[in-house]
Amino acid sequence: MNGVLNIFKPKGMSSFDAVRIVKKVAGTGKVGHTGTLDPEATGVLPICIGKATKIIDYIMNSEKVYEVTLKLGIRTTTYDLEGEVLEEKDCNHLTDVEILQAVNSFIGEYSQVPPMYSALKQNGVRLYELARKGIEVEREGRLITIYNIEDIKINNPYISMRVSCSKGTYIRSLCYDIGEKLGVFATMTELNRAKTSVFSQEESININDLTKENINGYILSMEEALEKYDKIIVRGKYVNLLINGVRVGDNRFTNDKVINQKLYRVYDEENNFIGLGKKNDLGFKIEKLLIT
Repeated sequence: MNGVLNIFKPKGMSSFDAVRIVKKVAGTGKVGHTGTLDPEATGVLPICIGKATKIIDYIMNSEKVYEVTLKLGIRTTTYDLEGEVLEEKDCNHLTDVEILQAVNSFIGEYSQVPPMYSALKQNGVRLYELARKGIEVEREGRLITIYNIEDIKINNPYISMRVSCSKGTYIRSLCYDIGEKLGVFATMTELNRAKTSVFSQEESININDLTKENINGYILSMEEALEKYDKIIVRGKYVNLLINGVRVGDNRFTNDKVINQKLYRVYDEENNFIGLGKKNDLGFKIEKLLIT
């Protein structure tokens, strides 16, 4: 059994719980998820099975869409309602125009500091392990991109919105940063991941509905999971060279005219899927071999 399940994770379940359930239903131990969702968050959690675990990083490294609600005027240890309330401020003086301007100011690239309650490691220790001991350390900001914020609904102190963002974005931190911009704090109250890569909530299956009888009907192939990458076809003798790890500098390796320096799905002339490849100044090479 090889492929990707477009799982919908309900509230109250960890991402590891979801993986454990899929392992049991699929009858295999080779299973992995493509980006943690907190237990109180809901939404799309693609889970890779068998050989598809090789493409986890390529699914994770994709645009994501979240539906989020935050509450102004409150700061917690975790940046969401799971944490201890540290401070509160009145936010009744803020106008809808001021709030909207603050929210929209985060569209684009910015350096985001991850929350202490996160799985990132510092000196080999996960930040949340330090946070649980009451230790707070300085974290470096990471460049992330907010592609778009839409469907903004303001009902002070609550704000709901739909956020399209890059890999590595912490929506909890975005909520916190909006509160800081407004000078009144903010905490995330609801989070749903509506889309990641080609996987949307509308086409997902609730993990509670997954069974041994229906699982095969929901498995997407690796090719379908990677369809956001453009396809190229490799000619004759160059196929074996690429499969054997050779970087091919001859531009005649494919009939496709323009090959940019980005990832491609690579096929032979019989339309067999070989893997993912990328060109640099020296030539084209397979980055992830996936031939079955």
